[in-house]
Amino acid sequence: MAVDGCTFSSDDIVLKSPNDRRLYRYIQLSNGLCAILVHDPEIYSDGGDAKSRDRIDEDEDNDEDEVEDSEEDEDDDEEEVDEEDDNEEEDDEMNEAKDKEKKGASQKKAAAAMCVGMGSFADPYEAQGLAHFLEHMLFMGSNDFPDENEYDSYLSKHGGSSNAYTETEHTCYHFEVKREFLKGALKRFSQFFISPLVKAEAMEREVLAVDSEFNQVLQNDSCRLQQLQCHTSSPGHPFNRFFWGNKKSLVDAMENGINLREQILNLYSDNYKAGAMKLVVIGGETLGVLESWVLELFSNIKKGIQIKAESKRELPVWKAGKIYWLQAVKDLHILDLSWTLPSLRHDYLKKAEDYLAHLLGHEGSGSLLFYLKARGWATSISAGVGDEGMQRSAIAYIFSMSIHLTDSGLEKIFEIIGFVYQYIKLLRQVSPQEWIFKELQDIGNMDFQFAEEEPQDEYAAELAANLLVYPPDHVIYGDYAYNIWDEEMIKYVLGFFKPENMRIDVVTKSFNKSQDVQHEPWFGSKYVEEDIPSSLMEEWLNPPEVDTSLQLPVKNEFIPLDFSIRADGASSELLGASMPNCILNEPSMKFWYKLDKTFKLPRANTYFRITLNGGCSNLKNALLTELFVLLLKDELNEIVYQASVAKLETSVSLYGDKLELKVYGFNDKLPVLLFKILATTKSFLPKDDRFRVIKEDLERTLKNTNMKPLSHSSYLRLQVLCQNFWDVEEKLSLLNDLSLSDLRAFIPELLSQLYIEGLCHGNISVEEAFIISNIFKSNLSVPPLPVEMRHKEYVMCLPCSADLVRDVRVKNELEKNSVVELYFQIEPELETGLTKLKALVDLFDEIVEEPLFNQLRTKEQLGYVVDCSPRVTYRIIGFCFRVQSSEYNPIYLQGRIDNFINGVEEILDGLDNESFENYKSGLMGKLLEKDPSLLYETNRFWGQIVDKRYMFDLSEKEAAELKSIQKVDVIDWYRMYLRHPSPKCRKLAVRVWGCHADLKDADRQMSSAKVIEDLAAFKKLSAFYPNMC
Repeated sequence: MAVDGCTFSSDDIVLKSPNDRRLYRYIQLSNGLCAILVHDPEIYSDGGDAKSRDRIDEDEDNDEDEVEDSEEDEDDDEEEVDEEDDNEEEDDEMNEAKDKEKKGASQKKAAAAMCVGMGSFADPYEAQGLAHFLEHMLFMGSNDFPDENEYDSYLSKHGGSSNAYTETEHTCYHFEVKREFLKGALKRFSQFFISPLVKAEAMEREVLAVDSEFNQVLQNDSCRLQQLQCHTSSPGHPFNRFFWGNKKSLVDAMENGINLREQILNLYSDNYKAGAMKLVVIGGETLGVLESWVLELFSNIKKGIQIKAESKRELPVWKAGKIYWLQAVKDLHILDLSWTLPSLRHDYLKKAEDYLAHLLGHEGSGSLLFYLKARGWATSISAGVGDEGMQRSAIAYIFSMSIHLTDSGLEKIFEIIGFVYQYIKLLRQVSPQEWIFKELQDIGNMDFQFAEEEPQDEYAAELAANLLVYPPDHVIYGDYAYNIWDEEMIKYVLGFFKPENMRIDVVTKSFNKSQDVQHEPWFGSKYVEEDIPSSLMEEWLNPPEVDTSLQLPVKNEFIPLDFSIRADGASSELLGASMPNCILNEPSMKFWYKLDKTFKLPRANTYFRITLNGGCSNLKNALLTELFVLLLKDELNEIVYQASVAKLETSVSLYGDKLELKVYGFNDKLPVLLFKILATTKSFLPKDDRFRVIKEDLERTLKNTNMKPLSHSSYLRLQVLCQNFWDVEEKLSLLNDLSLSDLRAFIPELLSQLYIEGLCHGNISVEEAFIISNIFKSNLSVPPLPVEMRHKEYVMCLPCSADLVRDVRVKNELEKNSVVELYFQIEPELETGLTKLKALVDLFDEIVEEPLFNQLRTKEQLGYVVDCSPRVTYRIIGFCFRVQSSEYNPIYLQGRIDNFINGVEEILDGLDNESFENYKSGLMGKLLEKDPSLLYETNRFWGQIVDKRYMFDLSEKEAAELKSIQKVDVIDWYRMYLRHPSPKCRKLAVRVWGCHADLKDADRQMSSAKVIEDLAAFKKLSAFYPNMC
């Protein structure tokens, strides 16, 4: 029906979970803009006054002289995501918190997102990366709010943040903010889509930000592969582009006579129309108030639908019968197979592609991976249509299978592809199985019905993006829906899995090609294109047989049946507990327990740390323990995978001498899975064939450690600070000498004495928690590990007035980026004064973070990464400033950071009382922000247990302490810890030098800083704080 200013409005159209208490309204404005309005009753559940918002927002608009601020990460393009995890030194990084996400217990933020149905496919060929550049420019001021950082400044002052990304077919902008400042943020946000300035002088600077962003991924193997696939796609096809954009693609366009500002305004004018936009607003106000705001602020967006550029969609994406060998940056071997499918966007209720992904990517007995692992050829597999725009567009779906290979697997590429086609033949022979689809349907339905909430801005962005691909009624449900069993549809999709429709990419460090080597022009990657022998293509088309080891999966025993809520029948004592209680405290075991009464979902999270005997007492033991844990994970994979399909997840990690086991998800079958895991651990004895594969994989992991400069700088800082720190190169040199017999002899000693600390949290009764403790006792029945035999970590106490420097070259000789990480050591956490110290550190960060970004990135364009944050290393508080740059050397970068730090007092002095109180209020909002899900709450509790702090209400206490903090307190803190000549100003500069930076400049620098040249000798002479966790 039509309502004032709306051509359509409905409160009943959006299908939501019966457990979702939020209210949804779908509206369409007269200009064509579609919006989902979300009333979240928990935003003002503490009794805050939603009615006074208009007055607050009007007051804010009168304050035009606000301190310049900017958001640290406004552009986080999905195309840029680095999927290669840097898991090095997990034991140290786990105990080092950035303290950026603090969740308390009472408030939720408001949020909004706008998705525009235009992305990188719309780039003109003569100015590639223009859509991404346009995304950057919308942050740089509008007619109503001309200051470049006005939007980010407003969010920063009011406990908020913003982000944006450019995909192939859409661009998404989103933010979150303290609840009472939603309208003020919407006023600034709406102008992105009405009157952006796109100033020429801002363009000149911001093109450098786009270039810096590109340089972040220049050495990323996933991004290199994607660009090779773009580069070698058919000319004229929408894929045949350079989506990121960089200085060359944009500046060259100008040098070739292209008026870039005119092009960017044309792109905006043609595509940023209300009919192509989807808005989501989440607030605590009524749906009527939210609708009135949207009508007031977004009705002036230009009416119309975007002009779709003609593209040669009928072209095949890639040439048939080709294999591409791409030289990798990291030491790895990946076989990537891609099949082009028609776009299946309108068949989302059938999910035929997901049915096939489930079978081709399965990891249980009889699966393709199980078969390849048994031959020692592969270590992991993933299959399916990805979420990224290239894989899932209106043009085509790309079904990819990515197989991580061993060294011997690299020699068997064509045989492996042959087995892939044997499994595909099996799927054709047995025909689609309705019971398998029914399992996926049941899992999807229960996941939808009992979905956990996400952070507000992420949820807003997800809904806005979904509005572009699903009808309004299925904007939430579409991702979960397996509504229609269509056997013929599955057969139809399976028909595209033929050799002539397959692209093969091999990404490998072992790039032994000397002839016909080509270079991809944007990343400079070396690659070779080869023909696949026609005899192989014919054999793959119809394999003569299917190996009997290849089978369909068995029925999943972990799909839950009991969804009852334990809190419904619990005692008032259990329901009254707001924090975990220690229910078991024995020499061998300590258990914490909390029944969930907040989220009331059939989910539970059980986390455990098992301290091992001598697990890291020396380098050899540390490596053997690492091998043991990796082999145990390998042994557990089949069980753990089946459970994960049923949304019961497992994580096995190693932190020093502690094996961390997490089992979390739907609680019904959780004890069953836990028993299987511990029973396997109890009897586990590694075998020779898996030992060789896992040892090779560990060697590769160690070789790849520190390839990213940002990870490298953190590693180097921890290497200085931590007394016991096993160097990656030392690990590598020793690993080669370790044998299976060494490991088998070591395991009994490792498990001979144990200490276990755990947390059971969620939909689990206290009786069930005791049953879980008994599962541990029955499977790990060994003497307790005494306190004095448990590993303790000691952190260096930097001397008074310390001014230390550590200079190291990048590990990857082609890495352009340099990094400076400037670490100031503050104080150890002490029970007295802890909350005040944390409040001061966090408030300083809240005030300074945005001006730092605005000065060093937006204005000076030093690099894409410019940030600062508290660092807590084994409960020693510090504060870090970081800059990564491909243009400037570390000496210059450190000089600019120092210059900024020296000017911070002027920033603090210039803060009027109202602005200072706004920052306090914004931080208080973050500290008291309600955990969005059970998982967030569990992680908050677990952090306190791991650190042995046990202050489960630390955020609330810090928020209370904030009320008495004055501006002079922050200035005094800054002078004491961040400014010389204060003896408590103790700093360590870690400088990682990129390939184009001359390390000799460090020798020529005139400085009073002490350079750490012999780290071992330096640490031997240093003092260390007492162990705290």
